[in-house]
Amino acid sequence: MCRLGHYSLGLYEKAIPMGLPFRDKLKAARMAGYDFVELSIDETPQKLARLELGNSERMGVIRDMHDTGIAFRSMCLSGHRKYPLGSSNKETEARGMQIMKEAIGLADDLGIRIIQLAGYDVYYEAGNEDTRQRFAENICKSVEMAAAYGIVLGFETMETEFMNTVEKAMKYVRMADSSFLTVYPDLGNITNAAKTHGTGVEEDIRSGKGHLCAMHLKETKPGVFREVPFGRGHVDFENGIRTAWECGIRRYVTEFWDVGRGEWEEDLKQAAGMMRGILDRQVVMERT
Repeated sequence: MCRLGHYSLGLYEKAIPMGLPFRDKLKAARMAGYDFVELSIDETPQKLARLELGNSERMGVIRDMHDTGIAFRSMCLSGHRKYPLGSSNKETEARGMQIMKEAIGLADDLGIRIIQLAGYDVYYEAGNEDTRQRFAENICKSVEMAAAYGIVLGFETMETEFMNTVEKAMKYVRMADSSFLTVYPDLGNITNAAKTHGTGVEEDIRSGKGHLCAMHLKETKPGVFREVPFGRGHVDFENGIRTAWECGIRRYVTEFWDVGRGEWEEDLKQAAGMMRGILDRQVVMERT
């Protein structure tokens, strides 16, 4: 349902109440005006268990997508926060690589094209040169696995100094030198990084031109990285999206959370309407 045929707008799964089944989540996203949903695989046991869905369960998800007319087309793989690829603990590192392998397999079965990776070498332990080197080595192995399935990996720019900008993510993209490793920037996070370091958001986005697969559209405030309602933070969505568009990004995901207000369906519609308005203007400007 890409209205003007030039971009697709997705919904972060966590914007929908957690207890709803997949079918109802997909229906809600379609009713709100989205083109696809981004599946969440976070560090909780409930979400990590999705990686072990059996064949019949996976077929059930595929039927849900077919019947509702909307699909899961990207995956937010944040489970590596607990099981990071750069961990000094061998068991943790091995679990992180197993998660990667299983995530790629699930994505392949469901028709997911892009897996967003959390840009952390480690999270709950101290980072050092060894964790960074281990992260780099395991990223290269992960890219090889993803390439075999034709699935693109994209680094999310995070809230920590390790990878809070597109420029920092590009170091590893260049190292891997593969079309299957890209950057999937979070506009809110890079806005906070620019505020902290006195740099430019647009300049940072442009540093990844040719290697950007999609963009998270998230509101933030200085030092606050989540659960900031759209319009109540400092992210310049108009200029950020315009720059992303100029750099070739055509897939966008509104990232926000259901916080139990009871008005989540209206929140979905408002977010979709706000971002579609900006994106449609890019289409019009491109045509004129």
